[in-house]
Amino acid sequence: MKRLNKFISDSGVCSRRKADDLILNGSVSVNGKVVRELGTKVNENDSVSVLGKVITNELKEYYLLYKPREVISAVKDDKNRKVVVDLIDTKARIYPIGRLDYDTTGIILLTNDGELSNILTHPKNDIPKEYLAKVKGFFKKEDAIKLSKGVIIDGSLTKPAIFKLKKYDKKTDSSYVKVIITEGRNHQVKNMFAFLNYDTLKLKREKYAFLTLGNLKSGEYRKLSLKEVKKLYSLK
Repeated sequence: MKRLNKFISDSGVCSRRKADDLILNGSVSVNGKVVRELGTKVNENDSVSVLGKVITNELKEYYLLYKPREVISAVKDDKNRKVVVDLIDTKARIYPIGRLDYDTTGIILLTNDGELSNILTHPKNDIPKEYLAKVKGFFKKEDAIKLSKGVIIDGSLTKPAIFKLKKYDKKTDSSYVKVIITEGRNHQVKNMFAFLNYDTLKLKREKYAFLTLGNLKSGEYRKLSLKEVKKLYSLK
């Protein structure tokens, strides 16, 4: 027997917390009957439906993708643009953990494991994400200090981060900056640079927690090992 919210999460539909919300608002049924009790348990022979659609527990799959530019971090796109799941050869209902902007490249994880997705995106777990940013102009040391301490974006202070100049190219008047953040706000790195009037020309995520791109080329992917998955779970 398995708790209903875990069954839903394991199916890849959503996180356990979101599953609880769906149960409470009457969007979940077991064997044709709406269930609103959070402690309900089910087994593999029960028919579980979420929002009218029957779900099943698939085998868990975990992928690390080197996302190219001009690919959407989503399962589908209403403008018919290429999405990250198009690049993975699988029949499982995987989805991206978090997102990268349309023009941002680098590491993105995909899975059908709702519980792991919840761990990696929950704000309290402070999962580090490392980027290499190319910005216009010379990136000043005092600005690196300001951004590292946190600035007000969309009405709230960003968490402490790392901003460090790696190289300045005089010919193009552009700086290459190492950035490490533990949040996942929309356009966060770009917005933080913009706060101090820096225009972000390129952005690449080079590291997610302890995972790196390794020898992958843009558009390539690999499966995560069991050891890597366990290590990601330990970040809770």
